[in-house]
Amino acid sequence: MKENFEKYNALREQYPVFIYHAYRYEDAPDELSIVYDFEIPGLAEFHPTWHFPKGTVHNYVSRDARARLTAASGNATIERMIFYLGMIELVSYWKTACPKMVIIEAGRLTEESMAWWKEQYFYGLGEFFYTNGIALDAEGFMDIRLSEDAPEIPGVERPISDGNMRNTHACMIPIGGGKDSAVALELLCDQKDHNFCYMINGRGATFETAAAGGYTDEHIIVAKRTLDPEMLRLNAEGYLNGYTPFSAVVAFSSILAAYLYGLPYIALSNESSVKESTGLDGAVDHQYSKSHKFEEDFVEYERAHVRSGVYYFSLLRPWSQYQIAAKFASLRKYHKVVRSCNVGSKEDKWCGHCAKCLYVWMILSPFLSQARLTEIFGKNLAEDASLIPILEELTGLAEEKPFECVGSQDEVNTAITETIERLEAGHAGKDAELPVLYQYYKDHALYKEYQGRPNPYRDYFEEDHDVPPFWAERLDPTHLIYRFEA
Repeated sequence: MKENFEKYNALREQYPVFIYHAYRYEDAPDELSIVYDFEIPGLAEFHPTWHFPKGTVHNYVSRDARARLTAASGNATIERMIFYLGMIELVSYWKTACPKMVIIEAGRLTEESMAWWKEQYFYGLGEFFYTNGIALDAEGFMDIRLSEDAPEIPGVERPISDGNMRNTHACMIPIGGGKDSAVALELLCDQKDHNFCYMINGRGATFETAAAGGYTDEHIIVAKRTLDPEMLRLNAEGYLNGYTPFSAVVAFSSILAAYLYGLPYIALSNESSVKESTGLDGAVDHQYSKSHKFEEDFVEYERAHVRSGVYYFSLLRPWSQYQIAAKFASLRKYHKVVRSCNVGSKEDKWCGHCAKCLYVWMILSPFLSQARLTEIFGKNLAEDASLIPILEELTGLAEEKPFECVGSQDEVNTAITETIERLEAGHAGKDAELPVLYQYYKDHALYKEYQGRPNPYRDYFEEDHDVPPFWAERLDPTHLIYRFEA
């Protein structure tokens, strides 16, 4: 940790400037291709790319609006979205050396807008700073300045989507390949003929999840994002590396993809549990860009500076992870296709050794049998004693939660306690031999603390959400059925 902090200071001195030079795009009939030009002078140039497909815009969009939606050339709204996507993309490259100064040459920003971006970078990079032992400094970590020659970004006009796109409730649903995406698909299954799935660099689990939900290739939008190999080379050589706010990348890319297809809504699958912080003393939030605060900040910024007419919200925000797990348990068609393990993502599998795998096992355990869970994960995680340290992090027996997209510790404790009680009731009572991890947990005082405590999640509903009223009623907790699936 100390070594990384010393490296951070040394690199900032050696490479004090990061430049967002420009963006270029090619507007073909079936694809919008974008190249960004970033540079850390004296170290490297970076040229990441994006490719967005163009499909058939829905017939509820007028012919005139349809042509204006899909043609990037001369479309001020698309021009702004491309520029702002570059603003979130740049942070992945900035963090290799963390230059003190970021100079924007690609377009002009207001003072208010620059302050907004600096805040997003700081909170979105909280885990990066924390895990690298870098002191959190909201003011001093970066200074954003405009080049004198930076061009004006095309002004904000009335979005052409008003009066066109909002005539329908069609959604674009980002798919990550996990259980939350599957639940969102099912909650909107009655309108799947109008909806589209959205993926960035789709993989097996994302495609299979969409297919299980009844979506064909014609209703799947795959944006292709290519990281510059120069950044990957620097990471391999020992330059600074770590977590960046990927969900913010999803946000800025998804509004562009939705706009190109004339889709008025983006329905995310983020829930209320993401508000629990990760680091000691609540200083760091691994899931900041999935939080309701980010969602509200993003929507406000989009309305003020982009005005695409696309509405971005989290469909599952009113629910807890416990409720999502209960719903997912009843959706058997998804059980063998979802895979949300980050460690195993390249091989498209559950690794069986990480915090995400153990978390999903535990949160599902009140609703699925140990045998069924073993079929899903390929092994019985509850019998793996090497996972005890992760169990301690998930439940609060250790000081920190894992830096992973996992639910609250209270939910995990509730789920484990219910599972122990069910296992004992189904076997030989309280003297039954439990799987290793459950027995370990039962031997701690935390189990006694949760034993007999009322479950607050069965009728949970987070009122602080932005789900449109015509969908919010679908999330009424009284509609949820809690049952055990053998």
